[in-house]
Amino acid sequence: MKAILAKISKRKNMESFNIQFALVRKALKTLPFFLLATILCADASAQQKQMVRLAKIVVDSAQLESYKAFAKEEIETSLLVEPGVLTLYAVAEKKNPTHITILEIYADSNAYQKHIKTPHFLKYKNGTLHMVKALELIETDPLVPAAKLTQVVERKN
Repeated sequence: MKAILAKISKRKNMESFNIQFALVRKALKTLPFFLLATILCADASAQQKQMVRLAKIVVDSAQLESYKAFAKEEIETSLLVEPGVLTLYAVAEKKNPTHITILEIYADSNAYQKHIKTPHFLKYKNGTLHMVKALELIETDPLVPAAKLTQVVERKN
């Protein structure tokens, strides 16, 4: 009799174990999707707080090389030392090399406010003031907020 009860008990425990195991397996299968959804939602939330804009600049042609040196130093330093500065990407028009556009992406408006008070930004701003003929700051909304720009700046040795 004890042997029969032991077998029944073992079978019930095994069935219970199988049911619990199946539930755990099902939960584990859906967990990556849940985590991915959580990460994407958090990432989307962070992107909604981002400050993204274009700085359209016209530089005096006689001062262009000097301006580029100031801009290069300011951009590289900002990306290296300011975690809230996510992207600063400057381009010059091929047909009008004095027309510069900088894509600026900051973690949020607080990061931008900190950025414009840094010594390297103030050095750039004050050093290029007489070189800039026109400046237009354009606030933007990204069309594909989930798109990422990879920023790589190598340290000088």
